[in-house]
Amino acid sequence: MEEERGAWAVLRVSGELDLVTSPAVRQHVHDAVAEGRRSLVLDLSDVLFCDSSGVGVLIASRRLMRSCAGRLRLILPARGAEEGSHVNRVLSALGVRRLFDCYPDLEAATDARAATGPLTA
Repeated sequence: MEEERGAWAVLRVSGELDLVTSPAVRQHVHDAVAEGRRSLVLDLSDVLFCDSSGVGVLIASRRLMRSCAGRLRLILPARGAEEGSHVNRVLSALGVRRLFDCYPDLEAATDARAATGPLTA
C-alpha cells in the first residue's frame, strides 16, 4: 500500500473508501506523519466507491498535512476505476474538490516541477 517516490510517500487505496476502510486509510496517513513524512500522495485511481466517511478521511488528511506544514496530493484520473474516477465525481459533487491538489497520475503527482500546477476542477 505504501511506496516512496523521491520526497513523496505514496499510499495506494483501492476498492472502497467507506465506513469500513476509512479508519485504515486514516491510520496509514497518521503513521506516515509520525514517521516524519511531510509529502504525501494518496493514489485513489483504483477506488470504485467513496462515501461520506471516505470524503471525511480525505479532508482530515488534508487538515493533518497542513497542520504540520506538509503537502498532500491526490491522484484522481479523469478515467480509471471503471468509467472514470468515482472519487473525482464525489468530491466535485460535494464542492470540495477544489480543496485538494489533484493530479492525473503518479508521475505528475510526484514531479518536483508540479508544485504550482495541479489540475483544477
